[in-house]
Amino acid sequence: MNKVPMTVAGEKRLRKELEELKGEARPRVIAAIAEAREHGDLKENAEYHAAREQQGFIEGRIQEIEGKLSNAQVIDVTKLPQTGKVIFGVTVGLINLETDDEMTYRIVGEDEADIKAGRISVTSPIARALIGKEEGDVVLVRTPGGEVEYEISSVEHL
Repeated sequence: MNKVPMTVAGEKRLRKELEELKGEARPRVIAAIAEAREHGDLKENAEYHAAREQQGFIEGRIQEIEGKLSNAQVIDVTKLPQTGKVIFGVTVGLINLETDDEMTYRIVGEDEADIKAGRISVTSPIARALIGKEEGDVVLVRTPGGEVEYEISSVEHL
């Protein structure tokens, strides 16, 4: 399989979630299944069926996270030379040339993206337009709402 780029912070978040699922959620649902079994007839036991369904979700998420971590290529941008170019993991300051709005985005892996937190996926249209450009460059981004011009005001390796 292809390696999937991921930041150090993204890997930590996934490992923490995996630890919580294995250490807390899994034992809790196993205890709930055992308790529901004690109530007798499993065919009509809603608590048992709910606990089994929850167990399925937890086990599925554990497998999903383990798969992502096994295919992850963790990139620590702070250890890369600062060239002023936009690459995976950098934090980019942008100025919308039409509205003079300023925004800051960090380019991260697909699973880490959260626009409200200022993290955009490396596969998003804006990130694809920015990759390889340098501080001071003007970039034309094609969006569903039309074309937007941005100037790259800063490139930081945070």
